[in-house]
Amino acid sequence: MIRAASKARQSGGPTASGKTALELARKVLGIEAEAVRALIERIDERFLAALALILERRGRVVVSGIGKSGHIARKIASTLSSTGTPAYFLHPAEAIHGDLGMIESGDVFIALSHSGESEELLNIIPQVKRRGAKLIALTGRRDSTLAKEADVLLDAGVAQEACPHNLAPTASTTAALALGDALAVALLDARGFSADDFARSHPGGMLGRRLLTHVSDVMRRGDELPSVPESASFKQAVLEISRGRMGMTAVLDSEQRVRGIFTDGDLRRSLEKGVDFERIAVAEVMTAGPRTIRPEALAVEAVQLMERHKVNQLLVVDEHGRLAGALNMHDLFRAKVI
Repeated sequence: MIRAASKARQSGGPTASGKTALELARKVLGIEAEAVRALIERIDERFLAALALILERRGRVVVSGIGKSGHIARKIASTLSSTGTPAYFLHPAEAIHGDLGMIESGDVFIALSHSGESEELLNIIPQVKRRGAKLIALTGRRDSTLAKEADVLLDAGVAQEACPHNLAPTASTTAALALGDALAVALLDARGFSADDFARSHPGGMLGRRLLTHVSDVMRRGDELPSVPESASFKQAVLEISRGRMGMTAVLDSEQRVRGIFTDGDLRRSLEKGVDFERIAVAEVMTAGPRTIRPEALAVEAVQLMERHKVNQLLVVDEHGRLAGALNMHDLFRAKVI
């Protein structure tokens, strides 16, 4: 029996217990999805009141909770901060040992507790209110002590937990997290928080690079920029491609405006046609009117343009169509934009 189950696992086929696990996993996801879906019907003027309370605050947003609710509270505080609403997490146990001093009049205190009866949280609520902070309760019980103390109640109740015993916080934490995200995004929109604002809050990593890196930061310029006049010969253009090591050269008029591009692909196609490269001018075999981009565009826009038109290089031009730079996929890889 054990050997048969082992073979089933090795072959990728589900065992009886595997089928049960899949059924349970689907049930968990269904319960949690329904918990979030139910919130849609409950979003009302209380959500707007919470929104107004935060927008009108003079201080910061403090988010607190204990246990699993504490983990969700940390995530909500982080999401608020990264989307334009300064916020921090306060641990209830640390609060009663001095960290309450971080709360000031004008702050908004968001307290998370599914039961609304978490002792550690309730112990600090009187002090929070005495300091002049407004209280938003995010709880699953509208008749709880925490709900009754709140200036604004956000109902994150769920019909059941996804745990088979209806005990472990699962659907309830998912619902609380989703409601926190809804609040953060609504605040983002109300503040007119832009993609540029978001980028300034996320300067590190792939996200920051995609939102902050411009074509001018990545493009090659000066002597690194391969170019020939439109009167250049086929041979001169080939030599310039080799020198520039970009797989292409720009073809320019006397005013340095871009007239075309001559690429490795154009070279191969010309040779296949048997052109007389000793006599022919590059203008006769170049690709006229190539794709171009402006220096101030985001580097990620260059990626999208190259992928959409299936090209590996882009010429960068100024407002008058004059050559300002060039870049290829390798430049974007080096800049870690892709």
